[in-house]
Amino acid sequence: MSARPFRVALNGYGRIGRCVLRALSERKDKTNFEIIALNDIADQASIEYLTRFDSTHGRFPGEVRVDGDCLHIDGVCVKVLCASTPEEVDWAALEIDLLLECSGQYTSRADAQRFLDAGVPRVLLSQPMESAADVDATIVYGVNHASLTGNELIVSNASCTTNCGVPLLQLLEHRVGIEHAFITTIHSAMNDQPVIDAYHHKDLRRTRSAFQSVIPVSTGLARGIERLLPQLNGKIQSKAMRVPTVNVSCLDITVQTQRDTDTAEINQLFQQAAAQGALHGLLDYTELPHASCDFNHDPHSAIFDASQTSMSGPRMLNFVAWFDNEWGFANRMLDVAEHFLNVASTTNRSVKD
Repeated sequence: MSARPFRVALNGYGRIGRCVLRALSERKDKTNFEIIALNDIADQASIEYLTRFDSTHGRFPGEVRVDGDCLHIDGVCVKVLCASTPEEVDWAALEIDLLLECSGQYTSRADAQRFLDAGVPRVLLSQPMESAADVDATIVYGVNHASLTGNELIVSNASCTTNCGVPLLQLLEHRVGIEHAFITTIHSAMNDQPVIDAYHHKDLRRTRSAFQSVIPVSTGLARGIERLLPQLNGKIQSKAMRVPTVNVSCLDITVQTQRDTDTAEINQLFQQAAAQGALHGLLDYTELPHASCDFNHDPHSAIFDASQTSMSGPRMLNFVAWFDNEWGFANRMLDVAEHFLNVASTTNRSVKD
């Protein structure tokens, strides 16, 4: 087995695709894979510009330039493709080990299978799929990534809200038990909303200006949590509100616990989990009077805000967790990709052989 890095490609170079590439470049502890190609419908000049300048995360900290069909990132050539369907790319010729599907357009197994049929060996998707049967695994890093065997071909990285909420609920379930929970996602505006009122979605609320209103939207968060924590089936409800900010979101979670507890015990639980154990580096803890913008470019899956913990009686708990819905999720996608490739390399000689 050679020492070459794993070869990874990006499909879709929007908010998540660009954050994934940038997060890989900014990592001090470099992973043992490299992005060798990206596919997007944008032209090369736009791709270079949007890589170099980002309104949310600032200027790219290294070298960015286009030369022919190469996007040079710190001297490394990333081949730029411009195809609108999986079948238009000769993926096999790229000799990649994994495709990171970041367009968000492929949400069924039949959709993802198109990449495999076009020569991609395995796919990690940046979105939850329509049903559990549509993927070989849905992974929240730090919770169930160790369940990957390496034989999976289609894997989902779940959603940013699931990556935030599942570790928190798992901790609570283990410590105090969960009778019922209600989660409100307070989420920054997204590109399925218009800047000014315009037809943009079948959900009529999403035809309204993203930056003039707080807008209720549908969410599959409860269903996503139950896939990963089946012991909570029938116990979780959720709703979501889009708010006029460009980045950083939070979960407002109310839990009816199975035994008596108090704010001190709950805060200590999350403080200890952030400091040590499986969630160290994924979960952070704060008691400071923060506003959402303080967590822009924060790589954690969740930041537990102990200043917002409250109880109504001995078993009705409410707490808040922040998350950078772009940067945190992009970093988890890199974590899952690296683990997936490492595990696959021990079971499949076509990876890094």
